[in-house]
Amino acid sequence: MRLSVAIDGPAGAGKSTIAKIVAKRYNLMYINTGSMYRAVTYKALEKDIPPENIEALCNLIETMEMHFENDELYLNDVNINDQLTVPNISKNVSAYASIKEVRTRLVKLQRDMSKKYDVIMDGRDIGTVVLKDASFKFFLTASPEERATRRYEELKAKGLEVDYSSILKDIIQRDYLDSNREVDPLTKADDALEVDTTGINIDQVVNKICEYINNGLELSMR
Repeated sequence: MRLSVAIDGPAGAGKSTIAKIVAKRYNLMYINTGSMYRAVTYKALEKDIPPENIEALCNLIETMEMHFENDELYLNDVNINDQLTVPNISKNVSAYASIKEVRTRLVKLQRDMSKKYDVIMDGRDIGTVVLKDASFKFFLTASPEERATRRYEELKAKGLEVDYSSILKDIIQRDYLDSNREVDPLTKADDALEVDTTGINIDQVVNKICEYINNGLELSMR
């Protein structure tokens, strides 16, 4: 039986950072599903394809070969990781990620990966949709202000000129869109462990998650 770990939560809650560390501890393949939706957004904006043009989007996805190497996303053999976190992608990704046809195609890719490898995935609907039968499920959250601060510092470290108030506004707006979209909205799975990361460091979050996984693995071996 494959080991699968699902981590959900809103933007900036620390999902990707935590998932990468947990992946290394348990030798799991890390799959950043959010990056996959950002990649679609990136290419759609590049090709001037609006969210309303579903047929063109579906055709676009058919031309996109995505895989992960060292936790970074390669699109058609090109590393595009740095392009995926810029403000314009963050601002537009919800509009594309909410499209049923887009989600159907990417969810299939993600499920296929979980059947071949021991995986850890993070996103917004992993525990509720993509990996309903995941071995372990977590829901990470934090206050909008904390998440905006993290994103602000991340972008500043990359040398980008950004405005904190704009980032906070975008995060609040994205929370609303993600939680209220018609298709696969952001929500905590009933059997997920919720972890509020506000005011606690990465090591504390990782230790809490790993303790939960270790306990679960020990019980399954009895």
